[in-house]
Formats: sequence, structure tokens, C-alpha cells
Amino acid sequence: MSLFMSVAGADEGSSSSITNIRIATYNASLFGKSAGQVSDRLKAGSDRQAQSIAAIIQTIRPDVLLVNEIDHEVDGMTAKQLRDLYLSKGSREREGIDYPFVYSAPSNTGIASGIDLNGDGKVDGPDDAWGYGIYPGQYAFTVFSRFPIDVESIRTFQNFAWSKLPGALRPIAPGASGPFHSDETWNALRLSSKNHVDVPIIINRRTLHVLASHPTPPVFDGPEDRNGCRNHDEIAFWIHYIDDHAAIVDDRGNAGGLAPQSSFVIMGDLNSDPITGGSRPEAIRALLMHPRVTDPKPRRSSSSESTPEDEANDTADFGRVGALRADYVLPSSDLRVNATQVFWPASGEKGSDWVHASDHRLVWIDAILPSAQTRD
Repeated sequence: MSLFMSVAGADEGSSSSITNIRIATYNASLFGKSAGQVSDRLKAGSDRQAQSIAAIIQTIRPDVLLVNEIDHEVDGMTAKQLRDLYLSKGSREREGIDYPFVYSAPSNTGIASGIDLNGDGKVDGPDDAWGYGIYPGQYAFTVFSRFPIDVESIRTFQNFAWSKLPGALRPIAPGASGPFHSDETWNALRLSSKNHVDVPIIINRRTLHVLASHPTPPVFDGPEDRNGCRNHDEIAFWIHYIDDHAAIVDDRGNAGGLAPQSSFVIMGDLNSDPITGGSRPEAIRALLMHPRVTDPKPRRSSSSESTPEDEANDTADFGRVGALRADYVLPSSDLRVNATQVFWPASGEKGSDWVHASDHRLVWIDAILPSAQTRD
């Protein structure tokens, strides 16, 4: 398990009276072209991209934060550098923000499968990794928290087989009725392009389960739509998980999903817009409509009455492709959401220059947790 904590000055008892918390997700696009490149950039404490990322996070000041697309190393070096050299460092305009508890999730990205997964006759390309990546740990994600993480109860699903997901969408070969992958390859394929993790965080003597993932973009493939199928099923995984389906098995071999009374928040860059875009939207629509899930429908911070409704909730700008809703913070229905927003200031507004650090925007909610009770 890849986890590190810096608990100096952290007071676990300080959360005993807190019920209202701010939760955010942000795809920071903090990746390089080779292993160690991002860490080398960050170590001086003066990287412009990281400074803009920090400015956004220091402005919004989430209590619990998921950062997508940040390198994973066994020692969590890149996540540590972002926290210690950027997030915690204040300026004349902004106070630094401390995250004593951090979980850098292992990722399938860049880990060679030794199998020809994209059908090009080769086995050593980035498309042949268990999750697309030029190097191991690229495009991974990290959970930053002001509150203690229940380390022993973290569940990961890095190795969960795609074929084991109930109702899995197996890609079909173009122009044929047969599957794109051989039976041997299909049974070996992992569902998660990065990881699916359940990170329990203790707040006010109650457990909030952070259900974090970053499904593959549903493009960059062929007519077999293998990435579209995978994106759909990576999202559908959470439906089965919160339904406590027995087919879900974690990396320790424990079967089943989340206990029915658990509080949770599903978050991350899910790479699927329920209205437009190139994904198979059935999974994200089903997740948004699930009876245990609340869709807070955050709007751009610069939205006005003239903003079309199908654009007001967008969270990413993909240039010629356009803007899409890709990033989500979806609390369980027992949490009361009292504020939400996509941090997307208009040109000329404060922070409008920071957002160009990534093609995604930070999404946050303020939520009130249920009354304190025994840990789940």
C-alpha cells in the first residue's frame, strides 16, 4: 500500500465538532514525458504550473481533495513535493493550506501487460500497458485530507478483472460478430485504467468513504470502441460497489461493496458527459440517477443567465472538441449539500490565468455530514 502521512501538528480530535466540509476534485494535468520528470520540475519550489495549481487550491481551500493526473511513486515523492513546496506555502494574497494525511494511489498506467492489447501486433507500447501510460505511475491520483485516513480499511481494486464486472461490455471486433480480444486476453484484462479506491476518512467520529477513480478517456481507439466500453464499465463499477454486489473483489481478496448505511462521495475525472461527447453515457446517467447518489450539478463560477444550460455544468475545456462535463463530486444522499461550484472564472476575473494550468477545472461541494455515530 502506497500511503504517507505527515502528522506533525495534526490533531485528530480537532474533527470532533466539524460537520460541514468542503470536498473537491481537480485533474491537475501534472504529468511528464518520462519517469521523474515532474518531480525534477517541482523540487525547486518554483514550477509555474504547480504554482497555479496551488493558487486554485489555496483559494478554494478544500478539506478533502482528490488530484487526478499526478505521478505515483512508491515513496509518494511527487505528491509530497506538491504538498510541501506549493500547497503549504502561502503568499501575500493567499494562506498556505496543510494536508497532514495523504494517500498516493498505485496505478495501472505504464505497467507492461506483455500482451498485445490494441491489436497492432506489438506488446511493448503505451497502449499495451494495463492502463495507458508511457511510464509507470503516469496519470495517477492522490487523496489529500485534513482529517485522518483509516489506513487499515483502504480498499483498492487495481487488479480487478474487467470480465468479472456484472454486465461487462466486451469490445467487438469491427466488421465481425466476434470479440476484439481473445478469451485469454479478455480474462486477463484489468478493469481499472488507473485504480479504483475506497479511502475511508474519519470526520466527527464518522467515516466518509472517498470513492476515487479516473476512467480512461472513451476515445483514442478504433471502431471496436474498447476505450468507450472500458470507460463505461469503470463508471459502472461504482454502481455495483455502492449496491454491495458480491462480484466486486478487492486486491486483498475481500468480496462485496460498500455497507448500505455508509456515507460516501464518488469523485474524480470520470471522462463522461451525460449529455454530449464521445462516451457511452448510459453509465454516468445511471450513476447520477442512482437513489443513493446526489448530483449537486455544480455550475461554472462565471456562469450567467445567458449561459446555455448544457454548458453551465461543464468542467473541462478540450479545445476544438469543446467543453464537457467530465469531473464529478457526487455525495451519498445522506449528506446535505449547501454549496457547489466549478472554479472557472471568466477572462479578466481573479484566477482566470491560473486555470490554464490544466484543461480541467476544480469542482467542489460543501456538504454537511450526518450526526456523529459509530464508525462504519
